[in-house]
Amino acid sequence: MVGVVAGPATGDREEEVRRPRRGRTLTYLARRPPVLMYHGVGRVSDDPFGLFLTPERLARQMRTLDRLGLRGVSLSELEDSVESGQAGGLVGLTFDDAYRDVLRFAVPILERHNFTATVFAVTGLLGSSNLWDPPPRRALMTQEDLCDVAARGFEVGSHGVSHIRMEGLDQEVLRREAEDSRTALTGVTGEPPRSFCYPYGSVDAAAVSAVAAAGYSCACAVWRVEDLPIHLTRPRVGVVERDRGLRFIAKLFLRGR
Repeated sequence: MVGVVAGPATGDREEEVRRPRRGRTLTYLARRPPVLMYHGVGRVSDDPFGLFLTPERLARQMRTLDRLGLRGVSLSELEDSVESGQAGGLVGLTFDDAYRDVLRFAVPILERHNFTATVFAVTGLLGSSNLWDPPPRRALMTQEDLCDVAARGFEVGSHGVSHIRMEGLDQEVLRREAEDSRTALTGVTGEPPRSFCYPYGSVDAAAVSAVAAAGYSCACAVWRVEDLPIHLTRPRVGVVERDRGLRFIAKLFLRGR
C-alpha cells in the first residue's frame, strides 16, 4: 500500500490565508506603520530605567505579532515599503544601544519567526558599556558582534558616536555624530548604514539636516515631531517588560509616546 503524506489541515490553510489579511487590517487601523522601540533583552536584577525585557517576554510578544499576521522588519525595509505603498502588515522593530544580550537572546527569537530588526550602535563605545547611564553597566556589542548581526540579515544602524542629545548642538558636533558614526559602521560591516536613531529622541531641524547630509535615508526619534520630515523622524512606541496581552496589542495603535 502506498503511503499518503497528509497535507496541512483545512483549518490551518484557512488560517494561513487569514493571518496576513488580519495584519494588513491592523496596520490600516493604526493609520501608520507601527515601530516598536526596544533596548536590552536579558535577565537583570537591577534595571533602574526599566529598559530590559526578559527573553521570555520578548518571545511572547513576537508570537503575538506573528499570530496577528504582522511581520517584524528593519526600519529601512519599513521605510522602503511605505514609499512603495506595501507597508500593510509590517511592524518596525528597533533595538537601541546594541546591547550584547540582544545578540544572545533577541536575535534567535526573531529568527524563529523570520523577523528582522534594526540594531542601533554607538560607534564610540563598541565593545564597551553604556557609559551614558549611571551604573550598573551593561556590555555593548563588539565589532565582531555587529558583523554577526549583519550577516544574519539584521540591519545595523547608527546611534551616533557618543550617545549625546543632538537637539541644540552646533553643526560640527552634529556632523561628527552623524557622519563619523556612518563612516565607522561602514568600516565594520562593509555597508554604509541607511538608518539613524537620535539618542533620547532628541531632535531638531539642524539634527535632521546633519543626518540627511551624512547620507542616511531614514531615521527615528521617539515622539512625533511636527514640521520635520516623517521618514527622518519616525516616531516609535517603547516596549517594556509589563507589556503583554491587550496592553501590548494596544501599543501597535499608538503614535509614539
